[in-house]
Amino acid sequence: MTTPTASGRRRDHTDGIYCEWTRTFRAPIEDVWAAVTDPQRLARWLGTWTGDPSSGEVKFQMLFEDEMPAERFRIDDCEPPHRLRVTTSMPYDGENPEHWQLRLDLAEEGGITTLTFAQNLPDPTMAENVGPGWDYYLDRLVAAEGDRDPATVSFDDYYPALSEHYRKEFGRND
Repeated sequence: MTTPTASGRRRDHTDGIYCEWTRTFRAPIEDVWAAVTDPQRLARWLGTWTGDPSSGEVKFQMLFEDEMPAERFRIDDCEPPHRLRVTTSMPYDGENPEHWQLRLDLAEEGGITTLTFAQNLPDPTMAENVGPGWDYYLDRLVAAEGDRDPATVSFDDYYPALSEHYRKEFGRND
């Protein structure tokens, strides 16, 4: 495994501050869409979901973090195979759960599909933990879609090694 690279960048949108990542694949857009939306393919690198997406929400379960409870994902916008917007509701946040917006956009040109993924950060100090986490999971996606074992991507290589990049990217220099 090569040393991981912090790839997330701060993006200020009208609805808040986001961290955004990009990955590219030598694959048709429909194939990459399936890798991020089909529960069995998603389970190879991140987690899985249950429920009926046509109802407007699903239950999402992370598979590679210790004892994370399932989260409710509200589907805000879905335009296969180009765009997905979801809002998470995390039950482990107590009485006032934080809601995170996740954005996924796909575009294909010349047989290369570009995935752009973003998560809002209501508190920019969250970036030092959220950033390395998404770098880790998106690198697992690249491994899975590149016919490599996602388990070769080691969580320990991302924390705390990439945290400093995100502290600086989001305005913290301590």
